[in-house]
Amino acid sequence: MSSHSLYLTMLPLPSLRFYRTAYLQAFGQVRQASSKRWQARQQKDQFTKEAAVQGLKSRAAFKLLQIDEKYRIFKGGQTVVDLGYAPGSWSQVAANRTQPHGRVLGVDIIPAQPPKGVSTIQGNFLAPEIQTYIRDFLRTPDRGRPRQPGLLGDTNTSLLESNTDPESTIKIAGKDKEDDKILERTVDVVLSDMSAPWHQTSGFWKRSLSAPYNRMMNTSGVSFRDHAGSMDLCNAALRFSSDVLKTGGHFICKFYQGAEDKELEMQLKGLFKKVHRLKPESSRSESKESFFVGLERKP
Repeated sequence: MSSHSLYLTMLPLPSLRFYRTAYLQAFGQVRQASSKRWQARQQKDQFTKEAAVQGLKSRAAFKLLQIDEKYRIFKGGQTVVDLGYAPGSWSQVAANRTQPHGRVLGVDIIPAQPPKGVSTIQGNFLAPEIQTYIRDFLRTPDRGRPRQPGLLGDTNTSLLESNTDPESTIKIAGKDKEDDKILERTVDVVLSDMSAPWHQTSGFWKRSLSAPYNRMMNTSGVSFRDHAGSMDLCNAALRFSSDVLKTGGHFICKFYQGAEDKELEMQLKGLFKKVHRLKPESSRSESKESFFVGLERKP
């Protein structure tokens, strides 16, 4: 062994902390560059500009507006559940289109300021205890719904007394298990715009979950991973919908295209009279996202 080789073998190896620091610095530079590109694209985007003009929470509102224009999802007085509601643009649209007596419940793992007139639950929708809380909330027909004064000034007069759904008026006495299931069906529309949030590793933004860039840019860039994750979330939303949707109710879910979406489409066709797959004009052409619309839940 030469003296030169011996000298090289005696040099201390870089520590794991060195590699970790170098990786985080490189990752931070890539992330910063990506953030600048995203911000530049947002500034040029026509739907982003229009959302700001109309006071909408984000450009995503136009996706739901375009779906509603085509399929007439909403009407006054409906109960709507918005899964993955943050920052609130879909809930904002739903609340506006179900006026004056509709109720909208948004659910998200991320803390966000809810739009006016929208009730929200912060928690992981996939957790059984959160789903139980959601069902408890929905079980009371007036909870989260605007009220109007009665003829004698009674502010607790129910808005549902003259518009009660037959499925929610089954007598409790002598009900069987099928009646129990029907009593859970208090929802007219289920919306799912859920995506798996990024894992946060370092920096101040780790404690600022409401930062728009970190919240909304939650795809990994790996098509298979994004597709598989979206299928899990869509299936969870569909199972929930099968329990809570009224006969004739509607379901909309975002998904990332891939090999498993045909199977999801077949499941939807088993529950709904009509199923449509579409990509709204406001969805960016380079995005792999698409939407399933299930219309009129079967009896």
